[in-house]
Parts: sequence; C-alpha cells; structure tokens
Amino acid sequence: MLLHKFPYVFALTGIWLGFVCAISFMEAWLKFRAPGIDVPLGLGIGRLVFNALNKVEWVCFALIVLQLFIGRKSTVNIQWVTMGALLLVLLIQTFWFLPVLDARAELLISGQSLPSSGFHFYYVLLEIIKVAVLVFTMIKMAAPSRTGIF
Repeated sequence: MLLHKFPYVFALTGIWLGFVCAISFMEAWLKFRAPGIDVPLGLGIGRLVFNALNKVEWVCFALIVLQLFIGRKSTVNIQWVTMGALLLVLLIQTFWFLPVLDARAELLISGQSLPSSGFHFYYVLLEIIKVAVLVFTMIKMAAPSRTGIF
C-alpha cells in the first residue's frame, strides 16, 4: 500500500478527480438547463470554466509529480506510467483540443454557424480516459501491495 508513503499524492489525485467529474460531467451540460442561459452565454461560461480547470489540473499534476520525485526511492514504475498517461492527456487537451474548441466557441458566440465537428466528442473521450487513470491511481495506491510492483 502506497497510501501511507504518498498521502498528498492520494489527496491531490482525489481533488483532481473531483474537479474533473464536477465540471466535465455536471457543470458542462447543466448550465444550459438554467433559466436565462442561452448558447452564447453558456459557451462563454464554459470557456472560462474549462480554461480555469485546465490550469488547476496542471497544478495538481505538477504537485503530484513533485511529491513522487521527492519520494522516488518509494516510487514504482506504475506510478510513472500513470503520470505519463495523464501528461499525454493534458498535453493533447491543452495544446490541441482546448484551443480548437475555444476558437469554435468564439465563432459561435459571435453568431456564426459552424458545421459540427468531432472535437467535442474526442475531448470528452479524453476526459473519460483521464478519470479512469485517476481512479486507477487511487485504487492502486490504496490497495495492499502483493507483488511488490505497486
């Protein structure tokens, strides 16, 4: 069990997971059901919220990696694999999907009509992958180590 060796990693992973679930899977679609929120306003709110979430995720990631690096004698390969997977997802979202979705939202807010694209679907797919990796990380940290690998 690595929970006692890395309590801050476990806590930060849980906080990160909570942010992603609350924003990506609740706020993102619920805001459009609120009275007085039209599509342009909802998209504007979404742009602000998702850009803020992205910054919070980078802080969580950096703090987790720092904690793992400080305790690297106790760190195992699977922790670095999960951090690599999270890094890849964050890089794709930050430097590819968010700029594209942000630009599309800006055009829609300005009243332009756009054909549908798959970017939103793939962004959500990455969010699901991210949640799965975060949950896996927490489960593995809390589980007793039987093989000495994790």
